[in-house]
Amino acid sequence: MATLLLAGCIPSSEPRRAEPSRGEPRAARSDPTTRQCLADLARDGIEFEILPDRRFGGGCSAIGAVQLLDIGTPTANLGAMTCPLAREYARWTRQAVQPAARNWLGSQVVKIESFGTYACRPVNGMAGGKLSEHGRANAVDISAFVLRDGRRITVLEGWNSDDDDVRAFLRAVHQAGCRRFGITLGPEANSLHHNHFHFDMGQGPYCR
Repeated sequence: MATLLLAGCIPSSEPRRAEPSRGEPRAARSDPTTRQCLADLARDGIEFEILPDRRFGGGCSAIGAVQLLDIGTPTANLGAMTCPLAREYARWTRQAVQPAARNWLGSQVVKIESFGTYACRPVNGMAGGKLSEHGRANAVDISAFVLRDGRRITVLEGWNSDDDDVRAFLRAVHQAGCRRFGITLGPEANSLHHNHFHFDMGQGPYCR
């Protein structure tokens, strides 16, 4: 699924370690939920940058968003993410992806590939539909995992792979997503998700 990168919407700035007590936008300082989330990220040892609140046309926005800089496992194409999404994504990577990779694949994940986060569009790209959580920087799409031993496990080819361990790994991280995110969609949800996992913090729980 094609997504628009947030780089075209929110200017980038010099990477830095963002401490919740320093340089926070006004919204982050005043919202207790956001403050707690930022504190959680810092306590978890996550390097991140607080982004300015932005509103765009069509109801799209990036409010209370951060840019993840270092969660221990690089992820390609991550843009702005609401703080709760960023927190759960970082924990999913550390507490679900890496253990599952060691257990089922006997290797460490050294890179996760994503289709991005923010994209101002309706659900499933259907004109006239309700706004996707991507339009709120509240969703992330994961497409592949690169292992230290050189293997690349894709959702597209691995979900129904002949390799039992690959299938087990992908189902394990999918189910872990169901326990962390509001909505988790994978290849069995519909044809639009045949090649990626969709995680968002919208109203749920819903897992397919």
